[in-house]
Amino acid sequence: MQNQNELIQLALSAGAKKATVIRAEDIVVSSAFRDICASNSCGMYGKCWMCPPDIGAIDELMARLKRYSHGLLYQTIYQIEDSFDIEGMGEAGADHERVSQAVDEAVKSLLPARLHLSCGGCHLCPRCARLDDQPCRQPEKALPPMEGYGIDVYKTTQPTELKYINGQNTVTFFGIVLY
Repeated sequence: MQNQNELIQLALSAGAKKATVIRAEDIVVSSAFRDICASNSCGMYGKCWMCPPDIGAIDELMARLKRYSHGLLYQTIYQIEDSFDIEGMGEAGADHERVSQAVDEAVKSLLPARLHLSCGGCHLCPRCARLDDQPCRQPEKALPPMEGYGIDVYKTTQPTELKYINGQNTVTFFGIVLY
């Protein structure tokens, strides 16, 4: 097993606000998150190669999580004007994507056999190739969402020092690197 403190420091150096290592068995999952995805409240269902239904059957994805023993759970926290600041949330989400890519780059030599999940749909390309019936343009960098794998982020973070809600006028995003 990798040195947990080293992995945490790599995530923090890559731009995460906080990070911790958890046991994979402590990840809370529910197939109900696929139903939430299918309701398409985020607008990405069937429009992004890294989102459902294209990432696979929920039972298979939840079973895949169990193949790993640990996860480097990290978060980014951003100040926004208020709870209606959609533009600020979008900018924060784009920055979280940048941080997730930096975390992946930082840990890849230590964790070559990893599964890295982030939040929301992949936002690497301005327009997903899925919309044009083309293969993913950046499959080596594209990150599926934690919720797409059935992870209940709220319940998974509860026993950790990472808070799901970080105060008024903030937005928090999570990622996890399973190894």
